[in-house]
Amino acid sequence: MVEPVRTAAADGATSGTVRRPALSPSRASDFKQCPLLYRFRAVDRLPETPTRAQARGTVVHSVLEKLFALPTAERRPERAHELLPGAWAELREREPELAELFDGPDDPELTRWLSSADSLLDAYFELEDPRRLEPEACELRVETELDSGVLLRGFIDRVDVAPTGEIRLVDYKTGAAPRQIGEAKAMFQMKFYALVLWRTRGELPRQLLLMYLADKQSLAYAPDEAELRRFEKTLEAIWQAIRKAGETGDFRPNPSKLCGWCDHQARCPEFGGTPPPYPGWPEPDPGPESVLDRTD
Repeated sequence: MVEPVRTAAADGATSGTVRRPALSPSRASDFKQCPLLYRFRAVDRLPETPTRAQARGTVVHSVLEKLFALPTAERRPERAHELLPGAWAELREREPELAELFDGPDDPELTRWLSSADSLLDAYFELEDPRRLEPEACELRVETELDSGVLLRGFIDRVDVAPTGEIRLVDYKTGAAPRQIGEAKAMFQMKFYALVLWRTRGELPRQLLLMYLADKQSLAYAPDEAELRRFEKTLEAIWQAIRKAGETGDFRPNPSKLCGWCDHQARCPEFGGTPPPYPGWPEPDPGPESVLDRTD
């Protein structure tokens, strides 16, 4: 997902206000997976090496966002392909380190990478016809505070509203995560967005739609009120655990098969490493998620 441009004033950077720490789907998933990973990403803000797969997902999301900004009749596959080079150039400008993924513009690997992104765009058009849709919003930033005081924040790929008022939340998936793990994480993310939208608008989304472009499949799910109330309690419990760890710095590692993909093994006690000194709980909020934070 590509983060929309926001001014400093919109973020409170020049208004003198202090942004409170918030819970996002990515950070909540991090803590569930491994509290120490959460600390490295949300508290220490340690850099991570981006991957070609992450960058490709971000670029594809950007193209789809741009596609829906076009007049309806122009939302065709060939137009999406035309948007791809510009989306890649914009991402490199925002994240200059991504240029290091390839050996210059003539790198054959770059050509193959762009071709793979084109294939994902073609897959999208096999799943739906964007000329028949008029989303209410793309890359929608949402935020709400629960009655317990937990602040939730995130970005939704797309919000569709039917003429009769029913709301559908759509998320595009381009990553190669194992399906069982990937779907569980994706559905957690979608329930998070459904809860935020419900608490914000007072209306329960009728459908949560995951579009898996790599295998040209869609997964639709209809949440109910009781389920979202239970999910709200889950998020509150996660936040309480985060704040408890934040008070002491006791963010413990949780070894799993996912450790093989972690950038922080050299700092992890499970692999003989030592975390940096705990800097304390971040106040104000350590900042918005990066572009690559919100790719799948």
